[in-house]
Amino acid sequence: MKFFRVLLMPLDFIMKYFKALVFLLIVFLIFSAGGEGENNNANVARIDLIGPIMQSESFLENFYELEQNPNIKGILLVINSPGGAIAPSIEISEAIKRVSKIKPIVAYAQGSMASGSYLAGMWANSIIANKGALLGSIGVILNGVDISELAQKLGVKSQSLKAGDYKEAGTFMRPWNALEKEMLEGLIQEQYKMFVNDVVQARGLDINNQGYFAQGRILSAANALEFGLIDEIGSIYEAQNKLYTLAGIKEVHWLQKDKFDLYLQKLLGDNIALGIEKATYRIFNLISRLY
Repeated sequence: MKFFRVLLMPLDFIMKYFKALVFLLIVFLIFSAGGEGENNNANVARIDLIGPIMQSESFLENFYELEQNPNIKGILLVINSPGGAIAPSIEISEAIKRVSKIKPIVAYAQGSMASGSYLAGMWANSIIANKGALLGSIGVILNGVDISELAQKLGVKSQSLKAGDYKEAGTFMRPWNALEKEMLEGLIQEQYKMFVNDVVQARGLDINNQGYFAQGRILSAANALEFGLIDEIGSIYEAQNKLYTLAGIKEVHWLQKDKFDLYLQKLLGDNIALGIEKATYRIFNLISRLY
């Protein structure tokens, strides 16, 4: 019996840790696969802007590498983002504006290129959108909550010391007063005006038509094309060919990403895409109820 037990021990181990062994095998295969030779000849590269834009560091780090690589003659920017914070969106926008003067950048709106992500990608040399993409949403919003009634029911009282009439502006412990609302409204309008002016400059639009392309409107690809927010409607195939033309490339060699990074990106990207799809569905469901 002991003899058979010893023989079965390796099998028991494999069955018990099967998933872990498969994962380690995948990691080994990913890291053992070569790709450096292919990248030595690379002359075009793809960079993705996926999900909410809450920071710009990771994107700009990768983008800077492409900017500094003399062999890279063109960049495909794939966007599928609902937007995000205005500051990192501006940082990405300024970087794309700068690099687009050195080497062509084609932006491809894969699913959503709206609000902050439109601001980020609008300086690309050409913008091509999937016919089902959602674009625009050129506007600024500041959300807040008033939990004063809830706090009162829970017996929670707020106390604070401040210097300056506006220091508590945006607090959630009481309704905003008229002075605070006026200040916050002025701030929002200032950022909105900046956003619209930047879009007008980047896309060569007439600011008098902002009622069509701005005002926070979410646009279909067809409407975005009509109002000048994009250059073409097409697939990623058309976006790639546009990049080859602008870069004057005859023999194409794509920069290969690290395969382990691609594996992680696939895991994270699927979840992000699902979240964007759910959010989009909820928005249209709400709009259909209102109208």
